[in-house]
Amino acid sequence: MSGVLRIGALLLLWLLGSSAHAVLEIDITEGIEGALPIAIAAFTGEADNDSETIEEVVRNDLRRSGFFDVLESRYFPQGGNGASAMNYAAWRETGIESLLTGEIIRTGEDQYRIEFRLFDLVRQRRLSGHAISSVSRQDVRKVGHKISDIVYETLTGVRGAFSTQIAYISTTGEAANRKFELRVADADGHHARTIFSSSNQLMSPAWSPDGKRLAYVSFEKGNSAIYVQDVKEGRRFMVSAQPGINSAPAWSPDGRYLALTLSIDGSADIYLMDTRTRRLKRLTRDMSIDTEPCWMPDSKALLFTSDRSNETQVYRVSVRGGRAKRVTFEGRYNAAPDVSPDGRHITFVHNNGNGFRIAVMNLRTGDMRVLTPGRLDEGPSYAPNGKMIIYAASERRRGVLAAVSANGRAGQKLHTAGQDVRAPAWSPFRD
Repeated sequence: MSGVLRIGALLLLWLLGSSAHAVLEIDITEGIEGALPIAIAAFTGEADNDSETIEEVVRNDLRRSGFFDVLESRYFPQGGNGASAMNYAAWRETGIESLLTGEIIRTGEDQYRIEFRLFDLVRQRRLSGHAISSVSRQDVRKVGHKISDIVYETLTGVRGAFSTQIAYISTTGEAANRKFELRVADADGHHARTIFSSSNQLMSPAWSPDGKRLAYVSFEKGNSAIYVQDVKEGRRFMVSAQPGINSAPAWSPDGRYLALTLSIDGSADIYLMDTRTRRLKRLTRDMSIDTEPCWMPDSKALLFTSDRSNETQVYRVSVRGGRAKRVTFEGRYNAAPDVSPDGRHITFVHNNGNGFRIAVMNLRTGDMRVLTPGRLDEGPSYAPNGKMIIYAASERRRGVLAAVSANGRAGQKLHTAGQDVRAPAWSPFRD
């Protein structure tokens, strides 16, 4: 197979659709057995009748995490959370273990103070209490995500990722009128905004480790080129426009380097680019196609996709270069790897003859588990806490975003109101 045909095979899923519009709506497709039961009471006080309340944001966050069974408010015991004292006895028969309550206090024109408390109903004690000041109506969702993060970490011991963001590529129109957009949204899909649009194809968004920039591939000048763009300010600049392939950028954990796929020497290989000097270092040397690099958290090695074994598989190479070592063996197609934040697992696209699905593998034991039931799933990306994986799926001939818990026990789809979307990337934490 020629190099052009082989790289086309590796990138086939990128070319199947087109997208656009605004809000991604969460549709939870599976629940999780053994989830933590929790009740979220309506926050008392006034916030000028916002279309979505803070408690609704928190409810939806915790539900879609897959780790919580959120009790519907119609099942709350009467008088369970009085204004003066918590009535633990009233909750005893519900089986609910935790309760979140809150109050909205107006402090000025369009200014509020949000107070909230988390109770352990089994041990009959307050677990935490916090107050957030200087909140405006437009901050409702932001505050809700922050509260969700606190609740999640308090009850699981793991940092919540509800206040993070996702990036993805959206396509609209047909043929000559097709438009590609690089979009950024909250982790639940709301507040989506376009940071760059083009009539030419966009691919492979990748977050910098500080969450301030995105690297991506654009074909606006005819050939592929790699750009870096400031997410907030919109400033962008080209970092690679070598002859041939410029593809699959991936930031090093310290932000100093970009791993790239380039074909300046004929074959598609993995290179490192120093972002300060633009100097290149070639890591792989093989006549096969080496692409889709991702960094190990310790910055000492990268994983990448290659067809050098006459199958598409995941390999590992040191940042010093040298011989690449094969990582995946189960199935005839494993591609597009992403490493969990703790470096213990990887997620990738797996095909053993029954469709392209998202899988995870323990790097130490080699144990693999398929997480999704789809036929054309692609582009998995870990949440920064390692507990969820976002990916692109196919539904009615268009791309949709979906997420699955890293243990495979909970799943959700992010519907996009007619959009065709793909290439999701979950942002890092921003302190």
